[in-house]
Amino acid sequence: MGMAVGFVLITVSPMKEKEIFDKLSSIEEIAEIYPLFGEYDILAKIEAKDFDEIGSVVIKKIRAIPGVIDTKTLVSTESLKGK
Repeated sequence: MGMAVGFVLITVSPMKEKEIFDKLSSIEEIAEIYPLFGEYDILAKIEAKDFDEIGSVVIKKIRAIPGVIDTKTLVSTESLKGK
């Protein structure tokens, strides 16, 4: 297996979106960040060597950001499109 991919749905405190977006941008394992409208506020794509590293990024880096209320993580091994 080449790489593990995680998609993290993030709920943030009101008015903290920009501040949290900036902090997420500085985390090297995060490849992409999207604003969302609805139940979650931000979607972050993590690219890591394995699932343990994804868990570590979520717990030690994302959840540690002040203003992050909740996260939900979806993990995958590879994209099925473009193969």
